[in-house]
Amino acid sequence: MDKTYNPQSFESRIYKRWVDNGCFEPKQGKAKKKFSIVQPPPNITGQLHVGHSMNVTIPDAIVRYKRMKGYETLWLPGIDHASIATEMKVVEAMRDEGVSKADVGRDGFLARAWDWKNKYGNRIVEQLKYMGVSLDWSRMAFTMDDRCSKAVREVFVSLYEQGYIYRGDRIINWCPGCKTAISDVEVDYTAEPSHLWHIKYPFKDGSGYVTVATTRPETLLGDTAVAVSPKDKRYAGMEGKLLILPLVGREIPIVYDEYVEADFGTGAVKITPAHDPNDFEVGLRHNLEVIRVMNDDGTMNEKAGAYCGMPRDKARAAVVADLQAQGLMDKIEDYTHNVGHCSRCKQTVEPIVSKQWFVKMKELAAPAIDAVKTGKIKFIPKRFEKSYFNWMNNIRDWCISRQLWWGHRIPVYYCDGCGKEIVSREDITTCPHCGGAVRQDEDVLDTWFSSALWPFSTMGWPEQTDDLKKYYPTDLLVTAYDIITFWVSRMIFAGIKFAGEVPFKEVYIHGLVRDGMGRKMSKSTGNGVDPIEVIQTAGADALRFSLVNGIARGGDVCFSNTSLTAYRNFMNKLYNAAKFVIGACQNGYAKNLKALTAADGWVIGRINDLIAAVNHSMNRYDVGHAAQLLYDFIWDEFCDWYIEFAKVQLKGENALNTAGVLRYSLDALLKLVHPVIPFITTEIYDSLPDSDGELMLCDFPKKRRGEYDGAVKLTERLKDCVRAVRNLKQTNAAVAKSPEVYCDGDKELCELIRVYLPTLAKTEQVKDGRADNCALIALDGIKLYIPLADTQKERERLEKELEKCKSELALAQSKLNNAGFCQKAPQKLIDAEREKVANYTERINVLTEKLG
Repeated sequence: MDKTYNPQSFESRIYKRWVDNGCFEPKQGKAKKKFSIVQPPPNITGQLHVGHSMNVTIPDAIVRYKRMKGYETLWLPGIDHASIATEMKVVEAMRDEGVSKADVGRDGFLARAWDWKNKYGNRIVEQLKYMGVSLDWSRMAFTMDDRCSKAVREVFVSLYEQGYIYRGDRIINWCPGCKTAISDVEVDYTAEPSHLWHIKYPFKDGSGYVTVATTRPETLLGDTAVAVSPKDKRYAGMEGKLLILPLVGREIPIVYDEYVEADFGTGAVKITPAHDPNDFEVGLRHNLEVIRVMNDDGTMNEKAGAYCGMPRDKARAAVVADLQAQGLMDKIEDYTHNVGHCSRCKQTVEPIVSKQWFVKMKELAAPAIDAVKTGKIKFIPKRFEKSYFNWMNNIRDWCISRQLWWGHRIPVYYCDGCGKEIVSREDITTCPHCGGAVRQDEDVLDTWFSSALWPFSTMGWPEQTDDLKKYYPTDLLVTAYDIITFWVSRMIFAGIKFAGEVPFKEVYIHGLVRDGMGRKMSKSTGNGVDPIEVIQTAGADALRFSLVNGIARGGDVCFSNTSLTAYRNFMNKLYNAAKFVIGACQNGYAKNLKALTAADGWVIGRINDLIAAVNHSMNRYDVGHAAQLLYDFIWDEFCDWYIEFAKVQLKGENALNTAGVLRYSLDALLKLVHPVIPFITTEIYDSLPDSDGELMLCDFPKKRRGEYDGAVKLTERLKDCVRAVRNLKQTNAAVAKSPEVYCDGDKELCELIRVYLPTLAKTEQVKDGRADNCALIALDGIKLYIPLADTQKERERLEKELEKCKSELALAQSKLNNAGFCQKAPQKLIDAEREKVANYTERINVLTEKLG
């Protein structure tokens, strides 16, 4: 081992060895059980940040644990093509070059997109390797590789043939910036100040007008009705009556519909089926015309008349001005409402009618809902089931087409000769019906369509491969809560429908990594930190530990340089402790541990407890709790206590036995904590005398046989004595820096105090018996007398403390003697006062004895 802890000197070397030796590939284990998990594929839109690092640290710790427990373990890696996000990045890069998609054409653009994938996909892989993840790189997958593309094609065609996929004009979320349809979960809503415009719609017969309140006056140009509640007495008898659409002059009817809330605005609602999802449904019920007045780029089209070509915001201002000029604006109110924005480009999303491809979801969602209800799939923590059920129980048809070039092109072909629509599993150039030329649909599929198939497409489905038979369904999915609706729900329905089984048995939902201001770490916010930069400074193990230590399942973590420094200090502490242990073993060590001291038995017994606790936590996937247990034990009990005991013992005749206990303890701790911090543990294990094989392939520790309870209890009493003497020296100025100590009481404990106290508490030799003019430490079965240099000062301190204790005792007794208190107070308060009486009585007796 190097003289000082320097992770940069060994992390890359160790990782290369793991990969070269095939350590991450599944191997038949002693448990003869299988454990499989797929990696949530990161998008190829640039590089990962520290927020993504949690998403791999947790599953890597679990996978390493299962591997050491003897499971045949597969962790399958991959990356996602991320159609919208990647296309935006490529377009931005082209814009910097002064070229557009139109300039290079579809093939030229796709060539650039593949170049992007090769560059940034490789960058992501390198970042993951820096993190130390034990992914089986021999099975690397990409959502647009041949294997996954074949699965996508098979699923699309199958759903189409079974009537689940259709093409139709429906309201979708349209992003004018990305110029494509986007899903509901890709829309971010924010409350924004605006207005509620009250507009007069005149009756055709000149008998007056109906006032309509709206937040979108520019879409008035596409109105085809005004709807009112059939229960609203203000509009009794008006069903079917004709109005004149302001600024347009077109006749539109009044319709009765339960959708309208009588207490909103004027109780009359403009119906624009082409520009509002609720209006679209009203239009279907009343057979209303659908008139779209807006282009894909957010400008008004030719059906907007005089407003044609105007951007929507300018059109709104012009419409309002014209309504006011014609006396048709009744009033304008200030109004705050939620406005949808594209989660990527941040432009205002336009609900708009568009011809798109959809999947009918109600029937497909039913078995996916049932799978979670019946416990075939369990969410960890369980509270995240609520988000899943809210989404699935209210699911709408899924718009799967995107107006992009990068992605899986929709496998639908159109024949202009005979007009047929052909859906094909293979590429075709001629119509199978008439032999004429065909053209393929221009759109690509939503990214989440291919991601929905990830657990089985990556294993070779629709072929019945060995991997599919052996590792599907997977055991666990680890992902963040913000993509339960995007991804988790869709994988569940797709796995049940096509692979015949749920895709995973449990879903571990972890929290998000936030910056020092509490903001989610993300590329769009610009607060992401490159994990490689962190690793080059503090090492991968410190980064990994900072992301999981003490974090509850599902809890967020705030990443900071302060916490990172603390965990690098922990690595340094472990490294130095290991150097001490290895040095202690240089002259040999006992392999058959028999002649154990109390301290030896204590550390082995405490490690036994630790093994049980860590196993319990890891079996629950509670990596944060396991890490906390290990951090506390290694820092406090092993380094600060047992190593100090061992320094005393190594000077005695049983030095070889002490070295053996040190080696056993370090070996067990390295194996226990390896899943969380794999690099430093491997580097140390490689230097440990008689280490056997690759640490990551070793068996996870098991409890050592033997009875250690007596040694643990006795040593804990010894620790209490050491702490008490240390505390007395710090708080009592009358005690010498290196005082004499007299010990009286339990002979076994006195013997330990004589051995360890001089070194651990920096005292003189410990003598038997009592002494006068001493500070007294009275603990369970033992009394320690420490002579005072200034007895008067100590007496004054003790008298002051005695008076305070007597006062507190009198107060507690007065409460208990009060009948009203005992009758009315909760039992918990009564018990607390009784405990005070007992404690103060005991303390008074000790102080009285000290004062003589």
